[in-house]
Amino acid sequence: MPANRLALPRALAFAAALLVLLILASLLVGAGDAGPWQSLLALLGGADDDTRFVVHTLRMARTELALLVGVALGAAGLLLQSVTRNPLAEPGLLGVSAGSSFAVVLAINLGATAAGMNLAVASFGALGGCLLVLLVSQLRGVGEDPVRLVLAGVAFSGLLTALSSLMLLWDQRTADEVRFWVVGSLAGRPLETLRGCLPGLVLGLAVALPLIRPLAALALGERVAAGLGHHPQLVRVATLLAVALLVGAANAAAGPIAFLGLIVPFIARRLVGTDIRRCFALCLLLGPCVLLLADIIARLLVRPYELPVGVVTAFVGAPILIAVVRSQRLPTLQSR
Repeated sequence: MPANRLALPRALAFAAALLVLLILASLLVGAGDAGPWQSLLALLGGADDDTRFVVHTLRMARTELALLVGVALGAAGLLLQSVTRNPLAEPGLLGVSAGSSFAVVLAINLGATAAGMNLAVASFGALGGCLLVLLVSQLRGVGEDPVRLVLAGVAFSGLLTALSSLMLLWDQRTADEVRFWVVGSLAGRPLETLRGCLPGLVLGLAVALPLIRPLAALALGERVAAGLGHHPQLVRVATLLAVALLVGAANAAAGPIAFLGLIVPFIARRLVGTDIRRCFALCLLLGPCVLLLADIIARLLVRPYELPVGVVTAFVGAPILIAVVRSQRLPTLQSR
């Protein structure tokens, strides 16, 4: 292991300690009048009724939702990058989130309500996006080039976004219903949202965990993976199913949050190396850490108002995307 990498137990301990601190900070700070001291008293059973409501109801639900969405998108990003062998792969960039969002907008247009949006609709749309990723990644000259694969995903995302916008313009009721959801935010989500999407997270992780070793073998090449007793095509399909369940759960809970699936694996690989067996457990902790930190910044940056958390993750994710693109393209340029 290179000297600049952390041992996995040390990295996990660091991420767990950071997560505990960020959970506490998420409960203590916000854009409203309930300051850290009053919030701490509310956690200990004191303070007035309004402060206790803010801490125990609003901030607690928001923090729990950040944990669910962070785990889901952190794991989904790593799985998608592993199955496509593309460090740029991210649910938002490759059209998986766009497929999920389009399915939700279409369901609302057909009579559903955003508040009652269930996991199945979002997961079905994400699965459609995943299948397109699988097809595109098999095209000669596209799957081998990370940047071309991302460009194909961006084009697909743009098409679905345009179709979603047309439906919103065509039907005012759809626009009214989906407005609170499509931005990508942790604010204002009821606790029932968390309960409704938790099964998708659990099922997605249950599908993903047995795939970690086959994906590690697949990174060595299809022939090596087959020689070790794995079935590469089956592994790909099962991995994309896990990604669809995880992204569907996250999108149904909080709407599309950009770049989180890119940021978390990037940090994990910098800390413990590229082996998915080392990165996966770390991503489960780093995902909530990054999302909680972004949400805290979103609350405090423009007080007494709040930014959507997706805006903060985009500000962080865009420079990381540029850095990864440069690292992927420079060797090719130098070889010429």
